[in-house]
Amino acid sequence: MKNIKNMTEAQIQRRLILDLERDGWYVVKLLKTTKNGIPDLICHKDGRTVYIEVKRPGQKPRPLQNYRHKELADHGILTITATDSTCINNPPLST
Repeated sequence: MKNIKNMTEAQIQRRLILDLERDGWYVVKLLKTTKNGIPDLICHKDGRTVYIEVKRPGQKPRPLQNYRHKELADHGILTITATDSTCINNPPLST
């Protein structure tokens, strides 16, 4: 398996989607929306919805992405930034 540091964001995203789906999450990849800066993935499981912004290790969301994350949080929607597939083990996505 490829070292996460050598993976592109798209490769990390594909791995993350597979890991989440394997764990029972219904994952939707957003390709184009009417709002720039919306996170890459919407994940649903057991009545919960989580938006995920995928980044390479060491990268951070852009200012517009942070703004959108705050907008979503203001509406009670959990948004996280994931740099690798281990985010599925963090409390926000645990069942």
